[in-house]
Amino acid sequence: MEGAELGVFMISAALFVALLYHPASPAVRWLPNEIVRRVLTGIAMGLTASAIVYSPWGKQSGAHFNPCVTLTFWRLGKTAGWDAIFYIAAQFAGAVAGVLVAATLLGELIRHPSVNYVATLPGASGTSVAFVAELLISFGLMSVVLIVSNRPSVAWLTGVCCGAMVATYISIEAPLSGMSMNPARSFGPAAASHMWSGFWVYCVAPPFGMLAAAETHVRCKGTAAVACAKLHHENDKRCIFCGKAGT
Repeated sequence: MEGAELGVFMISAALFVALLYHPASPAVRWLPNEIVRRVLTGIAMGLTASAIVYSPWGKQSGAHFNPCVTLTFWRLGKTAGWDAIFYIAAQFAGAVAGVLVAATLLGELIRHPSVNYVATLPGASGTSVAFVAELLISFGLMSVVLIVSNRPSVAWLTGVCCGAMVATYISIEAPLSGMSMNPARSFGPAAASHMWSGFWVYCVAPPFGMLAAAETHVRCKGTAAVACAKLHHENDKRCIFCGKAGT
């Protein structure tokens, strides 16, 4: 499920980027303003992320679809070691599979520089700026996840908040780093396109950012304030993390 979730995310990303950025797409003529197209891309990917969290698969697996999220919950003691290992392996495999499926669907369109396998690459400001940007947005996302998911009155909104942050980050931050927050999401396109420029940024900054957010949260509220690793917990799916039985 974790692999399939990230695979679906990659397919969605490739389809929407091809629709909104490929020169042959009518959308490029209808929406010549690149900022407008980037905002629309952000909305599309934010909705995709939220839909995954609230999907049957997301409710069952916890909807991490990001090795950094899994690693952070392992650090917090909410995910077992072997579960984390297999989750992360599935996430990387899902990212590669998603890009390959998208390449089959789009053919030459995905290879065009305007689509470029939806690779995340440092922007014109360079890798240092991309690193700092990825660090900050990863810190922000995990901080929101930990705050919202552990407040019973609003916990069900965790998926909405995640989607809103993805949409906002793509709209604003994407020119700096491509907006990844996810080593597996960056690995899939890099493996397919053999474009590894700045790849280390996406392997180092997001986990450091999310782990820093976890450390900050624990120092402020304590480890006991983190209930579970699921992003959407109150559902009828059995929880493999805390043992909550399905109803």
